[in-house]
Amino acid sequence: MDCSSYSTYCYRCDDFVVNDTKLGLVQKVREHLQNLENSAFAADRHRKRKLLENSSLNSKLLKVNGSTTAICATGLRNLGNTCFMNAILQSLSNIEQFCCYFKELPAVELRNGKTAGRRTYHTRSQGDNNVSLVEEFRKTLCALWQGSQTAFSPESLFYVVWKIMPNFRGYQQQDAHEFMRYLLDHLHLELQGGFNGISRSAILQENSALSASNKCCINGASTVVTAIFGGILQNEVNCLICGTESRKFDPFLDLSLDIPSQFRSKRSKNQENGPVCSLRDCLRSFTDLEELDETELYMCHKCKKKQKSTKKFWIQKLPKVLCLHLKRFHWTAYLRNKVDTYVEFPLRGLDMKCYLLEPENSGPESCLYDLAAVVVHHGSGVGSGHYTAYATHEGRWFHFNDSTVTLTDEDTVVKAKAYILFYVERQAKAGSDKL
Repeated sequence: MDCSSYSTYCYRCDDFVVNDTKLGLVQKVREHLQNLENSAFAADRHRKRKLLENSSLNSKLLKVNGSTTAICATGLRNLGNTCFMNAILQSLSNIEQFCCYFKELPAVELRNGKTAGRRTYHTRSQGDNNVSLVEEFRKTLCALWQGSQTAFSPESLFYVVWKIMPNFRGYQQQDAHEFMRYLLDHLHLELQGGFNGISRSAILQENSALSASNKCCINGASTVVTAIFGGILQNEVNCLICGTESRKFDPFLDLSLDIPSQFRSKRSKNQENGPVCSLRDCLRSFTDLEELDETELYMCHKCKKKQKSTKKFWIQKLPKVLCLHLKRFHWTAYLRNKVDTYVEFPLRGLDMKCYLLEPENSGPESCLYDLAAVVVHHGSGVGSGHYTAYATHEGRWFHFNDSTVTLTDEDTVVKAKAYILFYVERQAKAGSDKL
């Protein structure tokens, strides 16, 4: 049972249910939780309010231009191992162009009439047609950064995730990168189908700058997802026997980078034996010429059989937001182990020009990126551990740890063992720091 919404989940049905026992035991548990919330929790809230006003004042306030301002950031409550979702949501909420698009969408009222304003329990009878990922995502983003509460409970969004993404049902730990890809893919598909009676083309016309500049379409027509995160790779394969070259273009929403094997034994940034792995090393490993092994032989159209070959990636089009996923989890025999190597990454001026297919056609600063958010996995395994996120908002860095949001500094951010990095394309006339 969810202690916030009192929804009951049945693992045998693999869905939310409202069925009660003959003795009404489920309802009695709900009433008991309600009484706890109204009594003991009221005293706890009063204590926390006092702490917020007194002892935590220094950490919640910041002097800006001589005046003291409160932190307006809002945390996300953990609904039971949902830190993987919270870290991604907080990261996306700090990508301004992407976040603003959803917050400006018209609201959808899924409940009206007699049920308007009532707390409803999730039921199997609601069906998939009554849920909207775009709408719940919009509501969640609107709840963040408004400063009216210290933490928001994303239970409605999580319910929709369960409905349309069966892989994430239950309360076990999940992979944050896998969740991000599913989330972006489903947002993209739902926006293509129309939203709240408004066609996809009408939505994109509201933001014509995004629509006009975007040429990357993944699974159909373009949306704000592909307009912001969409890039294009050129995959170049050469037959080593006859020299035949094969090229194809692949759209992407993020790039998954291997941590080079020579760095994987390093456990920390301060370890002295050997050089520190950098993000440039990972990008170079991704784009360097590679000879395919025996299990990946290329079917040469000229030789008419599988032959040894080489492969190389070029970036044909860079996205507005470059999402880089470091492959920290690898299968070894029956276990999925974590690569705990520290990877050095820049906060500003990540230069991607040398990885472009046609760098001469790019502007002087069109290939420079500044860091917007970092997702970090703490722990040893993908099915365990904890996810947090660092993100920058209006020039300040914040650490998002579920319900807790704290101010932090750049020195702390650069020491993090990054799992997912979000880089935003630099606007013209910015600084010139480079990686």
